[in-house]
Amino acid sequence: MKKILLYNSGGGLGDTIQLFSLILSLKNHYNDSEFYYLGAHENHFQGKLKEFDIDIKTLDLGLKYFGFRWWHLLVAKKKFINQNLEKIDLIIDLQSKLRNTIILNRIPHHHFYSSTYSFKFCTQKAEYSSKNHLKNLSNFLNSNIKILKFDPNNLQEKYKSEAKRLLPDKNYIGFSLTQGNVYREKSWSIDNFMNLATKIAEKNKIPVFFIEKKETELVNKIKSKLPKALFPEQHSNISCPALVTALTSRLSLAVSIDNGVMHMMGLANIPMIVLFGPTDSEKFAPKIDSIKILDSKKIYKSKDINKITVYDVFKLI
Repeated sequence: MKKILLYNSGGGLGDTIQLFSLILSLKNHYNDSEFYYLGAHENHFQGKLKEFDIDIKTLDLGLKYFGFRWWHLLVAKKKFINQNLEKIDLIIDLQSKLRNTIILNRIPHHHFYSSTYSFKFCTQKAEYSSKNHLKNLSNFLNSNIKILKFDPNNLQEKYKSEAKRLLPDKNYIGFSLTQGNVYREKSWSIDNFMNLATKIAEKNKIPVFFIEKKETELVNKIKSKLPKALFPEQHSNISCPALVTALTSRLSLAVSIDNGVMHMMGLANIPMIVLFGPTDSEKFAPKIDSIKILDSKKIYKSKDINKITVYDVFKLI
């Protein structure tokens, strides 16, 4: 396998972070291969997530929102040939929209893996599950691919040192409560988070809130009720996902809604409690060693995340 191309249609940081284990495992298995990333959106591996040092090149075909326009079907092959690249040995399609897969399949290749249309586009017949791409690829390639996870110890020393400066002890429980995607109501109420943090503080644990510097009004609101709470990102000149992961490594537990920070926290592989409302907990929950999921759809038959009570969360801590 000289050249391996991964295609992802999701555009969020969380969508990209969910690929870390897959890419690290494949790069370990095919350590002499060149890896390329083709996305409908930007390549965060070379942007906001570059500090994690996941080495994967961008295949830029000059087609914005690649796969989301039917006319891409007419030009995808020509655009690839114009790159003067050899035929791709393996294309890995990490989404399941039929249109996108049909267009992606136009890129010259030897092997093609996709879960679209019950794996009908795969060039190899094998036993496939609908969820686990690594297991599927092991079957597809008839090869035992060892599963690797991101190791937070491999973070650059400056992030680990900064995290230790900001959180020098180990008696912390972290909270991530703001959502990046404004189109879905995924947020548990601020009052719920503050009430939960109050209960935790009474147990001699220190609440740590992961909130961007620009959210001064929210920070002040929480401080007024929880004067001993910590806001490490407010006191650092470094602002990037790698610092969030390094800070999370200093926690004993993290509580989060479904957001990008949840995935950054998941890379630290510490115990987590994650709250879900309208989104799919099976699809988006971090794949870590110790996680407890509260999904309002499963518990209360409702997409309203605020059906989940403070007691529901506190009893899991």
